[in-house]
Amino acid sequence: MFKSNNVTTRLFQRQVCTPAPGTSIHCARRFYENIVPSYTIYDVECPDHSFRKFTDDGLYLVSFSRNHQDVVVYRPKWLTFSCKEKDCDTHDLPLKARKFESFFTQLYSVTLASSGELICKDFFLYMESNQFGLFATSTAQIHDVPPTGGATQGVPSVEKITFHLLRLEDGAILGERVFHNDYVNLAHSIGAFLYDDLLAIVSLRYQRIHILQIRDSGDIVDVRAIGEFCREDDELFLNSNSQVLVDHVGNGFHHSLPESETFFLSGIKQRLLSFIFRGIWNEETDQTMRVQCLKKKFYFHFQDYIDLIIWKQVQFLDRHHLLIKFGSVDGAVSRNTDSHPSFLAVYNMETTEIVAFYQNSADELYFLFELFSDHFHVSSKSSLHMNLMSSHSNNIHAFEQLRCTKNKAASFSQFVKKMMASLPFSCQSQSPSPYFDQSLFRFDEKLISAIDRHRQSTDHPIKFISRRQPNILKFKMKPGPEAGSMDGRTKKICYFLFHPILPLALSVQQTLFLQASVVNIHFRQ
Repeated sequence: MFKSNNVTTRLFQRQVCTPAPGTSIHCARRFYENIVPSYTIYDVECPDHSFRKFTDDGLYLVSFSRNHQDVVVYRPKWLTFSCKEKDCDTHDLPLKARKFESFFTQLYSVTLASSGELICKDFFLYMESNQFGLFATSTAQIHDVPPTGGATQGVPSVEKITFHLLRLEDGAILGERVFHNDYVNLAHSIGAFLYDDLLAIVSLRYQRIHILQIRDSGDIVDVRAIGEFCREDDELFLNSNSQVLVDHVGNGFHHSLPESETFFLSGIKQRLLSFIFRGIWNEETDQTMRVQCLKKKFYFHFQDYIDLIIWKQVQFLDRHHLLIKFGSVDGAVSRNTDSHPSFLAVYNMETTEIVAFYQNSADELYFLFELFSDHFHVSSKSSLHMNLMSSHSNNIHAFEQLRCTKNKAASFSQFVKKMMASLPFSCQSQSPSPYFDQSLFRFDEKLISAIDRHRQSTDHPIKFISRRQPNILKFKMKPGPEAGSMDGRTKKICYFLFHPILPLALSVQQTLFLQASVVNIHFRQ
């Protein structure tokens, strides 16, 4: 639609030209080619906080105090200052304008952690429809804890994990949910997934998926727990039948009864075994071949299937289906899961059935992921701009990058395992900023990307190149001091926080084992 780089001409063309049906938002985003964060204020004087992220609607900047006790929330604002000179554009910014407070206004500070708990600085989920924020606090992790009360052997324990629901508008604490002597992976919000008003929390220690609903009032309501039981009345049914068995034992019908903890497999495990059995059964029509097939594929691996546990995370595919990762206990508590085989299952919460089951090296699963990756990046219905994030199923440039990586891989099976290791996706782990739109800009994804992760810092600026004009540098961003690091041997990491709408970003560079950070503000002057 736009052929000129002049923003005034583009505005005029937008008035007189009508974009093709269904492309109006994409055409509007092309204005970001002209409006870029091209100016940097280095080493800004700012509060000694750990900055987490902008909310997806851009209304708030969430940060945590260094002692991990308080949540501090800011309102982004645009820089304004007066200039008495005739040509203000040629002058540098005044000193008063080069401060953190010129871009952000603190709304409030709320203390969340208490009685030995600390705020998990990597955990934050945002409910855009109500402007609610979900935070987590926990006590220290305890290893080598005996598996009591049905806990899984080898999984650590945390004495207390608390999820706090805040109304970000005023900082009011609306609700809490506490887990005692349990383990939920809070790093990068892995152990929880928010979809509209539904929240899934994975108890790794007790192998339960807690499905909760967040009401408009801020109440957190139990919907169901998937693990030992799949339906709401399963426990009542089993308890009533166990009482019948006890009565029969008393009347002399049975002489012994197995322990209740080992008498049944969990409900989710029974559903999984049933699905695998029926899948193998239906592969053959001849009865003899069926038996042989079951021996090789089912009974031979039966104990392996029994030993599978739910790993660190699950994700909603829609309001009724969950994508669940299964694997060994060692893989569940290990930081590096690449060497551990894993499986992915799609579970229907309404029918309590497993509807699909794949090993992480399955070609069929990869091809589904390649063609329909947007279906794995689910977002809330109210968050329309989250649907504009680039992926290899909606962006030709991202697809070309994927194909290039696939061609460079030593083997296709290893490439598939590497790609499938990212599933299930963490909730709200990508920035919706238009500067990560790969149809507009090209950048080095080893140094920066939409994924919310720390990366090794570099003294060289990160360049954003125009896609429409491949040789035109649109802007560049450099973390750390303007003059670069004086000590090249010290390892540094950095992360970027992009505002989802404005040409505004923060870069934070940290030196390992040191608390001091260098914060830069990148914006359009």
